[in-house]
Amino acid sequence: MKNKSAVILIIAAALVISSFSMLFAWGVWGHNHINKGAILALPPEMGMFFYNHTDFIVEESVMPDVRKHMFNDKTEGSKHYIDLERFNYRSPANMPETMKDAIAKYSKDTLEKYGILPWNIEDMMAKLTDAMKNKRKTEIIFLAADLGHYIADAHMPLHTTINHNGQLTGQEGIHAFWESQLPELFGKNYHLYVHDVHYITDINKITWDMIDSSHELVNTMLRIESKMKKDNPDDKQYVMGPDGKPVNNKFGSPVHAYEYAHVYHELLNGMVEKQLRSSIEKTADFWYTAWVNAGKPNLDDLDPDSMTERNKAVYKEDMKAWKTGKIKGLRSDKEF
Repeated sequence: MKNKSAVILIIAAALVISSFSMLFAWGVWGHNHINKGAILALPPEMGMFFYNHTDFIVEESVMPDVRKHMFNDKTEGSKHYIDLERFNYRSPANMPETMKDAIAKYSKDTLEKYGILPWNIEDMMAKLTDAMKNKRKTEIIFLAADLGHYIADAHMPLHTTINHNGQLTGQEGIHAFWESQLPELFGKNYHLYVHDVHYITDINKITWDMIDSSHELVNTMLRIESKMKKDNPDDKQYVMGPDGKPVNNKFGSPVHAYEYAHVYHELLNGMVEKQLRSSIEKTADFWYTAWVNAGKPNLDDLDPDSMTERNKAVYKEDMKAWKTGKIKGLRSDKEF
């Protein structure tokens, strides 16, 4: 499965991680597991093609953040979030269905400032469907990987609110704590298997259902941690350095103490695991729907038979682990 493109992506991601502070939505661990889990959730008639390109699709899962930070892509940032409060959000019913409608209602400048995540997902879906219909191999795997990233972002509650890092409630650092440190600490015990993929009849509805469901979790995740902060001094909340100050990770986020993280994780009652699993499920559903809407093209003939034959044995082993809820074969960069 290794190829030159995957190696280039690995090097690029490593350079980013080592060069400056940034926030990966869901963290490297989360995005890697979501995209690989989605590959394993696909039906065999399209799943083998995706599996042949696992390395690329997994490593590419963080590249939208690389473009945003390392390459300073000014068009990228607003694709990852939507500040629903800025749109006077009440329900999906009062939101524009398309990017064109959103621009007409709010203006392009407003969208660039407050986010276009749901409309970006729908635009990416249209591009992926077209790439599959025309069997453009490179575009298929590139767009599928990126779409998985944005769908994962839609499952991170803080990507739907102006209080994206707890800065409005005195909880700075909760973003990376929830999406990166908790999965890294406890993800090995998650059961991430999802059942058969589903065809999406209404892409707009499902997209907004993801956003709406995530937004409903914001108050819960903030309220629980806010109470814990009040009940615990700093030396119980964080790993403390010799200077008596909280230790930061390589991205500048505070490292929470294990026991504090464990209690918070338990009080969340499986929230992180459920959102990860839903991210996997929805990513697979979107990929599958794009393939069906493209006319169910035969993707297998885009790869040499030797590649498919070489990967079948490993695919079989990964599927065995997957059906027990585990995603094997990943060595994601640690952030904490």
